[in-house]
Amino acid sequence: MSRYDRKWFLTTVKKTIIKYAMLQKGDRVALGVSGGKDSSVLLYILSLIQSQAPFPFSLQAIFVDLGWGMDTSALENLCARLRVPFHREKTHIKRIVFDLRREKNPCSLCAKLRRGALHKAAQNLGCNRVALGHHLDDVFQTFFLNLIYSGRMETFKPCTYLDRRDLYLIRPLIYLNQRTISSLARWENLPEIKNFCPLAGETKRKEVGEIVDFIAARYPYIYQRFSRSLEKGGFWSAPSFPTERKNSQS
Repeated sequence: MSRYDRKWFLTTVKKTIIKYAMLQKGDRVALGVSGGKDSSVLLYILSLIQSQAPFPFSLQAIFVDLGWGMDTSALENLCARLRVPFHREKTHIKRIVFDLRREKNPCSLCAKLRRGALHKAAQNLGCNRVALGHHLDDVFQTFFLNLIYSGRMETFKPCTYLDRRDLYLIRPLIYLNQRTISSLARWENLPEIKNFCPLAGETKRKEVGEIVDFIAARYPYIYQRFSRSLEKGGFWSAPSFPTERKNSQS
């Protein structure tokens, strides 16, 4: 893959940002970085877009430390190379979920606590937007998870306004699939930190991911048709909220 071939990645993300009004002049964007390749690719792409954008906005990487003792030096080095400030938000999530609560199905509680910690850190650092590394496979998988286990036809939205937090959640990578993300991570030699969670690779999402992989291998055009159906159905649209912060304390 040449650097010329890689240009379409950036073009796709730029079009996504414009289409769903994800960024505005003066935004302070918190990037949720976990050490996985998805969030590393998000960090890399947004840093490129920041250098080319016609208006200024700032980036702030936030790593939510669950308490597994992960070595984040490679991730911190990437942030330093891209000139993006790195913040470690220390939590007791591992202790709460696995040692105290001993949840039978801990993923839901862990995800909820991680989201809360990320949003709180973003607010404390003066950010008004939180960027997440969800891609098209994540969108597809979440749709099937909700359909199979909850009977709901729902999935991620490109841009969501959280009125209680006065934060926008943006997902600039939703038109890129997992294969594209993995290729870019390898090409740019982006770091990937080992996940020490004992349930890593054994979740319902992993099972559903195998279903998505099977469908995509048999019907390669399914990604385009799935995203197009979300657009036509009105599920993927920019939020109809003002872009200015409301100084909400809720």
